[in-house]
Amino acid sequence: MTTKRQLRVGLFGIGLDTYWPQFKGLKARLEGDVRVVEQQLARPGVEIVNLGLIDNPKRALEAGHQFRAADVDLIFLHVTTYALSSTVLPVVQRARVPVIILNLAPEPAIDYANFNAMGDRTAMTGEWLAHCAACPVPEIANVFNRAGIDFHQVTGMLRNDPVCWNEVDAWIEAARVAHTMFHNRLGLMGHYYGGMLDIYSDTMLQCATFGGHMEILEVDELAAMRREVSAKQIKDRVARFKKVFEVQSDCSQAELERAAKTSVALDRVVKEHDLGSLAYFYSGTGNAENEDAINSIILGNSLLTARGIPVAGEYEVKNAQAMKIMDTFGAGGSFTEYYAMDFTDDVVLMGHDGPGHIKIAEGKTKVRPLKVYHGKVGRGLSVEMSVKHGAVTLLSVVETRDRKLKLLVAEGESVPGPILEIGNTNSRYKFSLGARKFVNDWNAHGPAHHCAVGLGHIAHKIEKFGKLLGLEVAKVC
Repeated sequence: MTTKRQLRVGLFGIGLDTYWPQFKGLKARLEGDVRVVEQQLARPGVEIVNLGLIDNPKRALEAGHQFRAADVDLIFLHVTTYALSSTVLPVVQRARVPVIILNLAPEPAIDYANFNAMGDRTAMTGEWLAHCAACPVPEIANVFNRAGIDFHQVTGMLRNDPVCWNEVDAWIEAARVAHTMFHNRLGLMGHYYGGMLDIYSDTMLQCATFGGHMEILEVDELAAMRREVSAKQIKDRVARFKKVFEVQSDCSQAELERAAKTSVALDRVVKEHDLGSLAYFYSGTGNAENEDAINSIILGNSLLTARGIPVAGEYEVKNAQAMKIMDTFGAGGSFTEYYAMDFTDDVVLMGHDGPGHIKIAEGKTKVRPLKVYHGKVGRGLSVEMSVKHGAVTLLSVVETRDRKLKLLVAEGESVPGPILEIGNTNSRYKFSLGARKFVNDWNAHGPAHHCAVGLGHIAHKIEKFGKLLGLEVAKVC
């Protein structure tokens, strides 16, 4: 599930209308620079609202209303030349969304020899003004600070500056994730795992921080939908299992069909409630249908997670949110926890029972039968996978002692080596701090014992996401 509404990014450049009659061609040149920025910001799934060059306080007030009416998620302020701060403040005040100041020089440097050989000091001043984007940034920062407006900066060159534009890309990605989280519908099916106090969460705080909606679901609804699954649907889903997974030879046809029946019904639940993520736990003790549904759910949940609808077990709401954030960044987001420490190889073994993110697996995910689910009711099929070897990022949504949320992040490597072949997700992770210090430093922040793991080193993007939402982001490594 993704929001049907695209991310909207506002863009405006600033200048000073007093300059235009004084310096021929300057306005047109700067308007061209704003169009270059628009082209750089353009990408699929993002709508750019470009208001052009704003050059006086009256036009600034109108621009603020335009951005607000357009319902933009983020504004890029392109500083093209000197401009009055009164030309900037009304835009941002009225729009009331995060603002990124683009302090971009049109060239790597002024051509001093040609500049000084121009001879016409008026023309020289006009040429200088086309290069003086850095001039008003301190003024703008001063006014934003005194007005209580948070702002962020990107400093670089308008053209041929990958460092600069990679940073801009990261801001847009962070805004896209914030946008998705605000529109996400998180299904809550069942109840907390009794006594697992760290995962108990303030769901209102989640909504207040990230936006989104929590949809309370009944396991009975899933059980009822299972009754309506046809034999053909079961056959087709078993065929899909065999295509997507590496189904082990000791998996019985009956168990595959039981998991297929639940998977088809689960897809219907997700569709009817328009879910973008799910947290669940249930025993179903005393109700055979409910128990049958919940202990045959792992394969279906793994397929959902691979489709961008992450599923967190043990009713771990905070980790469902972390998984959704990671997945929206395109990194995946698999449910994990400490399994053991290997001091010989200086790695931490991490994994979890239940669903895994099969799109970020090293090789094909195995399906194995389990005679008992440890700590849970029933038996059935489970998935066994390791996260793809290479760079990884771990993310935890942490509820702090002052009843706020913060993001805890660490970058490491998924490395090859022996794992526990017990029908669970299980990987070996190496950290620059070493296993011992990583564990101590991570735990010192007081996260729940679950976290989300995804591919790549994306802490810099998560930090920007946190800044957009006003969240503390703690990076362990």
